Amino acid sequence: QRPSREVITGIIKANFPTRIAFKVSSRVNSQIILDEVGAEGLLGNGDMLYLPPGTSQLIRAQGAFIRDEEIHSIVDHVRRQSPPRYVIPSFDDPDIGAEFLTGGAEERERDTLYDRALEVVQSTGQASTTFLQRKLKIGYARAASLIDQLEEEGVIGPVEEGVKGRRLLSLKSSGSDDFISEE
Repeated sequence: QRPSREVITGIIKANFPTRIAFKVSSRVNSQIILDEVGAEGLLGNGDMLYLPPGTSQLIRAQGAFIRDEEIHSIVDHVRRQSPPRYVIPSFDDPDIGAEFLTGGAEERERDTLYDRALEVVQSTGQASTTFLQRKLKIGYARAASLIDQLEEEGVIGPVEEGVKGRRLLSLKSSGSDDFISEE
C-alpha cells in the first residue's frame, strides 16, 4: 500500500511528532511521509529514516527485520521444548467469575449464601439487590445472582412493570399477595 496525501493529511502529520519511513518506491511517497525525499533510496530489510520530534534532521537507522520463516522456526523450536501448560484462573472470591467458570445460570450451583438470603427476605419482607448487598455485606454481582436464584426457586416473582417491588410467591410469614420493595 502506498501513502497518499488524501490519507496522510497535514493535520495527521502535525499530530505525529515522530515519523519513520522504510523503503518506498518513489520520491513522492517519501515526500508524503517525511516531507523530504530520501526514503526511496533505502535498502529495505529494516533500513529506515527516522525523524525525531523537535528537529528536522533525518537519522538513518537499522530496525530489526525478521523474516516469517525465522519467526516460524523459533516458534517451532519453543513448541518442541515441552507441551503447553495452560493456566486456568482460580477465583477464590465467589463474586468474581462464577458464571464464567460454570457456563452460566443453567449450570450454576446454589450460592452458599442462598439460605441466609432466603432468611433475610422472609424475615424482613424485602428483596432487592442493594438490600442484600447491605445485609449480607457482599458485592453487587453476587447479590444480583442471589435475587435471580430466589426468583428461579419461586420465592419472589419477576419485576413487574409499573410496580415498585416483587410479588412474594413463597413466604412463610406472609400471604402470597405481599410485595417486596425493589430498590
